[in-house]
Amino acid sequence: MCAAATLITLGAVSGCAVLPGGAGQDASERTSSADILRVLHAPLDTRTFERVTAVDEVLGELQVLHARHEDTFSDLARRHDLGYQALRAANPVVDPWLPGAGTPVYLPTLTVLPDAPREGLVINLPSMRLFQFETYDAGATTTRLRRVHSHPIGIGREGWATPTGSLRVIEKTRDPKWYPPASVRAEHAAEGDPLPEVVPPGPDNPLGRFKMRLSNPSYLIHGTNKPAGVGMRVSHGCIRLYPEDIAPLFERVALDTPVHIVDQPVLAGWRDGELYLEVHRPLAEDGRDLATLAWQVIDAALARAGAAELRPDAALVAEVVGAQRGIPVPVSRRGLSLAAYLAGAREVDNRGAIPRGEVTASR
Repeated sequence: MCAAATLITLGAVSGCAVLPGGAGQDASERTSSADILRVLHAPLDTRTFERVTAVDEVLGELQVLHARHEDTFSDLARRHDLGYQALRAANPVVDPWLPGAGTPVYLPTLTVLPDAPREGLVINLPSMRLFQFETYDAGATTTRLRRVHSHPIGIGREGWATPTGSLRVIEKTRDPKWYPPASVRAEHAAEGDPLPEVVPPGPDNPLGRFKMRLSNPSYLIHGTNKPAGVGMRVSHGCIRLYPEDIAPLFERVALDTPVHIVDQPVLAGWRDGELYLEVHRPLAEDGRDLATLAWQVIDAALARAGAAELRPDAALVAEVVGAQRGIPVPVSRRGLSLAAYLAGAREVDNRGAIPRGEVTASR
């Protein structure tokens, strides 16, 4: 559980007496200058969710911090185990390189689980996120609970798309060599950056220190020597993780673990009787109509819960679909706006690093 909240002055966050809203922030999302004292919480470590049941569909909690003058989105994303593009989508009008001291930055650390078997690894390409499901016994009871690990990923760029489908882990290698495929070598040679036939383990190896080969053997899950690319479409189809995420994942994942890769830009899930809608920017090659897809996903969620008579707020659904911020919003809450929902985000202390291993997100 999170550490106790602390009451601090705004000057402790931003270095000034009053916290400005940030030049790029919408007026409806700016912080009031009259709000001199603020309760800040320790950031939730959303890498691991404990005691997840079979009916849980929404994990984590939406958080917001106030940027320091030295913050960039690349730094904030890695500090909070988020992808760069996910942080940009959640904060579309904030400069990712100069957010500005005191600017609210929303952390998309609330998530709807993809519609996929809850086993092994589940990867959703539009959200650029990986979920690992571990099942264990709940003590003396017969209840089977899940521990869910969640991490941002980098995926294949347009023209080198990461494939969807159900695969398995067939090989695990520590400190791998990289054998660039002929197509990749040809591409690099054409750009004046020739590659050797074999890249040995070490800091120049783009696979990092760990790789897992999938049953489609051209594709890997691996680390990286360029962590800034995590959360972006930059690979030749493989799935990349931060070095600090791939290391424990490599240890937890056994050979023959199933891997389900899905393409779901729209997700809907239930929590505490409310229906949440999460919409991501689709992959560039996805030609589906997002508004139509959203109502199909919503109708499926209503049917799943036996709540066909409940009608979500159509205006809010349209707003969430149009914004594509990757933030789940309770669209069953009538009269709510996206700005009003964001205003209730959990405010977290941005004065230091997250104490990894000490703070575990509740579901």
